Amino acid sequence: METFRSEFSQHVCDVISQKRCDFQSIRVFSQDETRYGLLPTTRRRITERGIKPVAEINLRYESVYLYGAVEPLTGERFFFEFSHLTSDCFQCFLEKFSEAFSKSLNLLVLDNGRFHQAKSLKMPENIVLLFLPPYSPELNPIERLWQDIKDKLFTQTYKTLEDMQAKVTEILQNYCDATIAKLTQFSHFIDAANAV
Repeated sequence: METFRSEFSQHVCDVISQKRCDFQSIRVFSQDETRYGLLPTTRRRITERGIKPVAEINLRYESVYLYGAVEPLTGERFFFEFSHLTSDCFQCFLEKFSEAFSKSLNLLVLDNGRFHQAKSLKMPENIVLLFLPPYSPELNPIERLWQDIKDKLFTQTYKTLEDMQAKVTEILQNYCDATIAKLTQFSHFIDAANAV
């Protein structure tokens, strides 16, 4: 963890020194995508001894992807929903994110997904991508937010994907900055962001 912290801080400093743009501030976001849909998810339930839990299911293979970025220091966030997980959707997400946080230089810390590194991507001037080590989702703070959303989402059955999307929108709107910050403030991430 200490090696990650120092390497991340050094890499961030190198990237920032290469940028020649004049931004009001530098912000560090954790970025990732998650899929949710109507395919039931098995969860544990507490029942009396010897009684098996009964749950209603709606077995359909419909899903969408929620792209998101959160700033663990402040709890500010940005989400956008797409039907697919592709470089074109990621490009669209980057452009919309860039517009939403146009006054700052935004460092997006993310995994090594192929579509994150597509040669066709045109990086907005105020976004810098910083990749986590391969196969290390535990280092990405937004993963804890995805888990919290899914814990809230899978307490009931949805008849349509639109019903489920409405519930996700409600869950996202009910989060406040302090809750997001509390969920995503990993010490290694905060230390590296403060070093910037």
